[in-house]
Formats: sequence, structure tokens, C-alpha cells
Amino acid sequence: QVELVESGGSSVPSGGSLRLSCAASAYPKSGYCLGWFRQPPGKEREEVATLDSDGAITYADSVKGRFTISHDNAKKTLYLQMNSLKPEDTAMYYCAADVLPCEIVASDYSGMDYWGKGTQVTISS
Repeated sequence: QVELVESGGSSVPSGGSLRLSCAASAYPKSGYCLGWFRQPPGKEREEVATLDSDGAITYADSVKGRFTISHDNAKKTLYLQMNSLKPEDTAMYYCAADVLPCEIVASDYSGMDYWGKGTQVTISS
């Protein structure tokens, strides 16, 4: 069982930056997929960025060039650096992990094995 705990969410003005962290109790030894997802108010959860054990990274078009996903294996922590934040980035942000590579779970990220409880990001205009 893997526990994920997000932190770093806050309320900031448009144009600001935040760094989210996701601490894991353990990482799968290989072949894993890690990701950040968000659920804006009144909308469905959506993919933000994913990173797999081979280093492959994907970003949603809406965040490309503004957000950066990274991880520190030694600290078992996933990060999401968010710059040039916009009001439409307002959402609950979740991290997730799966023991399979991202290319396999990409068809349905909602089925990923482990999810955190989320951290709220609010961007004011």
C-alpha cells in the first residue's frame, strides 16, 4: 500500500507561482507512473502532468510552458512547479501513482492505483 500526501496548495494572485509536493510512503521499484491531476470547481478531474520511471513526461496543453513536473527518488517526493498562474488553474490538485508505466495507464488515469487527498490551489484575478 502506498500513501500519497499532497502539500503546497495556497491562494495566490494571477501571475504568481506555487510548488506542490506529493510525499509517498514508498515508490514502486520500477515501471511506475506518477502524475498530477486537478479538478476545477464544478468540472471533471483532468490530467495536468505525468512522469514515468523511464523519464517520459507529458503535460496538458493548458499548462505547457508554465508547469514542470519532477521527482526526487531519494525523498520519495513528486513535485509540480507552477508558474504564471491563471484564474483557470484554480482547482483541487491531486497526485497519483501506479505500478504500471504511464503508456499503459494513459487510457484511463482515473484507474491509477494510488491517490492523495488533494491540495487546494486558488488563483485570484
